[in-house]
Amino acid sequence: MRVNLTERRIAALQPNPTGKRRVELRDAVVPGLIVRIAAKRKVYCLHTRFPGKAATRRVIAPVGAVTLDAAREVARQWLALIRKGIDPAAEARRREDAERRAREAERVQNECRFERVAADYLKRKVAGQRRAREAERIVRGELIAAWGDKPIGEVTRRDLVTLVERIDDRPAPIYAQLVFAHARSLFNWAINRGSYGLEHAPTDRVRVGDLVSRRKSPRQRVLSDDELRCLWKASGRLGYPWAPLFRLLLLTGTRRTEAAGARWREFDLERSTWSVPPERFKSNATHLVPLSVDALAVVATVPRFQRGDCLFSFCWGERPALVLHQAKVRLDVLMTRYLRASARLRADAVAGPRPAPCC
Repeated sequence: MRVNLTERRIAALQPNPTGKRRVELRDAVVPGLIVRIAAKRKVYCLHTRFPGKAATRRVIAPVGAVTLDAAREVARQWLALIRKGIDPAAEARRREDAERRAREAERVQNECRFERVAADYLKRKVAGQRRAREAERIVRGELIAAWGDKPIGEVTRRDLVTLVERIDDRPAPIYAQLVFAHARSLFNWAINRGSYGLEHAPTDRVRVGDLVSRRKSPRQRVLSDDELRCLWKASGRLGYPWAPLFRLLLLTGTRRTEAAGARWREFDLERSTWSVPPERFKSNATHLVPLSVDALAVVATVPRFQRGDCLFSFCWGERPALVLHQAKVRLDVLMTRYLRASARLRADAVAGPRPAPCC
């Protein structure tokens, strides 16, 4: 018997305590929709012939989990699919599979966004390197700013060339080459990792020298003997910590960051050696620097603090004095003065003594 089902009528139905006989009420609005009352629950079902099967009842949802109107809507959708020869269960599985594939594709796309890949590159590859801060500044300031929202596989050679040429037009040709070098390192790392579906890098077969207006040339400049003498004199007027720092640089040939961050524990004064640790050396290895007599004399003039171990420091040895720009400006000014004075002395020596005035 079909009845006009309502929420109140369904709520008034009592479960069958014996469970031997299930009570069913058929809806008069949607053909095939029934409410089954068992011992412990009430459910909405659709009684019809599904494709490839005999007439049977298929549960839509428990009463209370969905409303009567929602159950009727689901029943209408199932009947529409059945008229097309489609099993609603198969269609539900197909939709679930499609949604799952869409979620997986979205997840992969998010993981392969250039910003995410670059963050992994900085964390797994760059962190701990000697120039990690410089590399992170370039990757975040240039590469992520340009391609952050793109999937890494959609970054094309045209995108790379446009970025390099735009930096070259600032003009900053040397910096453009540096940005290209970091981009090439990032893409090659992503290919080797194999987690981003990247097979080819946009940097392949690209000659950065053809994209910039000026190429970086190796340094050929060396100080002359006169310049070395003037450097020694000028550094002596700077005082601590710059005077011993610049003189140690001159005598050992080390890099400024290697010397500026020197610690007392790195020096073996008995063996006249200085061990630069890997975190401050270019090739990420311990560098053993032999110390000459003059270098040992410079080190002997450096005060030792009780608070910290740094040779060159403004805070009692706790932190090294790494900001050398202002000191370098002062050193250049003093050297210029000494060089000009030296040039005047040489000119006077070549000209010879001045003739005595006539009476």
